[in-house]
Amino acid sequence: MRMDRTQRGWAFASLGIVAISAVGYVWYAFESPQGPRGGSTIGLTFGVIGFAFMIFAALLGARKRVPTWRVGRAQAWMRGHLWLGLLALPMILFHGGFHFGGTLTRLLMWLLIITVFSGVFGAALQHYIPRLMTTDVPLETIYDEIGSVRTLLRIEADRAIESLCGNLGLSKQSNEEGQRAGGFTALRTIAASAVPLRTSAAVSAGASAAVAAAPEIILLGAEESTPLIRFYLNEMRPFLERPKQRGQRLADAAKANSAIAGLRTLLPAAAHVTLADLEDICDEARQLTRQERLHRWLHGWLLLHVPLSLALILLGAVHAVMALRY
Repeated sequence: MRMDRTQRGWAFASLGIVAISAVGYVWYAFESPQGPRGGSTIGLTFGVIGFAFMIFAALLGARKRVPTWRVGRAQAWMRGHLWLGLLALPMILFHGGFHFGGTLTRLLMWLLIITVFSGVFGAALQHYIPRLMTTDVPLETIYDEIGSVRTLLRIEADRAIESLCGNLGLSKQSNEEGQRAGGFTALRTIAASAVPLRTSAAVSAGASAAVAAAPEIILLGAEESTPLIRFYLNEMRPFLERPKQRGQRLADAAKANSAIAGLRTLLPAAAHVTLADLEDICDEARQLTRQERLHRWLHGWLLLHVPLSLALILLGAVHAVMALRY
């Protein structure tokens, strides 16, 4: 959810509610002989309002699980979840007179504080991370298909390297993995028949019927291909297979460009196009890793926020029952 001009109405309304509530609390605190108490009429009013805000915020989960419920727009629910959940904190503070009380109320207050601040943190992430995703991951793909895309990148790289260095025994393994990738591979194959992949020479080697205009394959000699084979088998292929492993030179864009530039000085001009294709494949693999990392930041905070919210609602209900009964 973006924090833009559409949030102004909720922001001003929330500030107004806090201001009015603060004025009422100050008047109540000065007029009450025993000071502000949660069991007084005004204290209970603040408590009921704060708990109602928490209930509304919690109902967003039910709204998402049952999207067929046509009860308001999804954006309105999201904004209400954010701003009313944020308002719950001052309301409950006014309810308890800024005292944490006994064990249960102290636990509830800390749960509420952590829940609210984790929600604010999550809202900030949802505002900034999509921007980062747009700039840092221009080749963003469907998150669930990242594993399949990585397999296809390795297949493409295998074909590119074998188009220059001859058969290295990689094509058979790549074909088997491509078949296991399923429908996504089929879609990419169909697309490749219309638009040649970056490694047009590799496509010509593997599917000449699909790309009739592919350039002629040029094989390097054994001595010329040795640096490229060593680089591919020792660095690039392991990087494509295990991109999250630490200490890999190709995981860093600057170091990868330096490595490719060094190879370019060792290889003949005929190999430079394929080398550029391999460089692009490494860049796309780094973008996939970046996308995974941003995705974890974008959704990982919910692992803290959601359980705490549920615990807060349950313990809040227990607190309300005990307070009214005893």
